[in-house]
Amino acid sequence: MRRHGWSGDLPGDDEEAVRRIIGATRVCIDRSGVTTSLADVARELGVTRQTVYRYFTNTEDLLVATAIDATGAFMDKIERHLAEHVALRGGTPAEVVVEGAVYALEQVPNEPYVGILLSSGRGGAFAKGFTSQPALRLGRGLIERFPVDWAAAGFGAEELDELVEHMLRIMQSFVTDPGTPARTGAGLRRYLMRWLAPAITAQAGERGERPAPAPG
Repeated sequence: MRRHGWSGDLPGDDEEAVRRIIGATRVCIDRSGVTTSLADVARELGVTRQTVYRYFTNTEDLLVATAIDATGAFMDKIERHLAEHVALRGGTPAEVVVEGAVYALEQVPNEPYVGILLSSGRGGAFAKGFTSQPALRLGRGLIERFPVDWAAAGFGAEELDELVEHMLRIMQSFVTDPGTPARTGAGLRRYLMRWLAPAITAQAGERGERPAPAPG
């Protein structure tokens, strides 16, 4: 690690440097949104752009890394919501997925960092990467936390991966074009129960499995 700059307060190692860069990026996003640039972050830290380039190849990589860093708390929030509002009343896998998607969409405006992953800003760079391997891995990590026994419901690894991709594509479309008028709340739930839920129910077959009880 190059030991200069950082406004005189040098990080102890590369891991700390990355944490501080991401922290500064959050500050810049709070101030400027997705128009934040790598140069803005460098100024916030008191380093040169070359110092930030040592850890992130471009602005898009930096913003996406900052968004991914915030997804843990976001996934915790969705998991708690589903445990409280769906699992306790024994929702079907389709109901759980629809509620998870709707709740996530409702929360995106309150999650400026996570919202970057769903944004089509900056010339569509994020939109084109929305089904990238990192995004798909994040989606798979989220859906595996849903209160559903996926194996019992007829979903193997391939089916889960495809379900994650389909959910991400649907969520992205509603973020970038909510419709006129925008579908929200109960209206969005009805829409997804009509057009998304049947595909999940068909995969589950006629066995009528229910979600596994929420832990705890």
